[in-house]
Amino acid sequence: MGFHDIKEQIISCRDCAQKFGYTPHPVFHGKAHSKIMQIGQAPSKRVHESGLPFNDPSGAKLKYQWYQITDEIFYNEDNFYMTGLAHCFPGKHPKGGDNPPPLACANKWLTQEMDMVDNEIYIVIGARAAKYLFPKESFEDLVLKNYRINGKPTIVLPHPSPLNVRWFKTHPSFEEKRVPEIKKMVWDVLGLKETDI
Repeated sequence: MGFHDIKEQIISCRDCAQKFGYTPHPVFHGKAHSKIMQIGQAPSKRVHESGLPFNDPSGAKLKYQWYQITDEIFYNEDNFYMTGLAHCFPGKHPKGGDNPPPLACANKWLTQEMDMVDNEIYIVIGARAAKYLFPKESFEDLVLKNYRINGKPTIVLPHPSPLNVRWFKTHPSFEEKRVPEIKKMVWDVLGLKETDI
């Protein structure tokens, strides 16, 4: 089965319709040869409605503050393949925030995507995504070092959501020291220079 076959199957997937109580809207973006494969947790409600990954406050922090790139660069499919543990918005949690991403989605699709995409590096976003891909590692360790998946360099990021503000307050060194390293890796892979932005 080829890359485009997998994409079509993901787009038409409705496995969680009964669980969610609304029509799922799978959201992902990219090509088989995107340079960076970015693996998040699940789309937000705004992304569910727009169909555009990270078109929300989390994405603003990620794109403009951490990567320091434009939307044109971020949404260029040659640059980023964006997917997640879940491809659909999992609904709101009664106690606030979004429901956890259904792992059935990751188990069914994510491994196939990772096998199909010929990327140069991985960027894993959020503690849930990190735990799924690195079940034996401490999240605190993961965000401070470079790892490897399928022999490729892998960066793990805390979730850039505004709801994650407490984590950033208790880990100030992440944005002070680690974010510049992450920006450099992203820019190096994309072949960017300051004159390009």
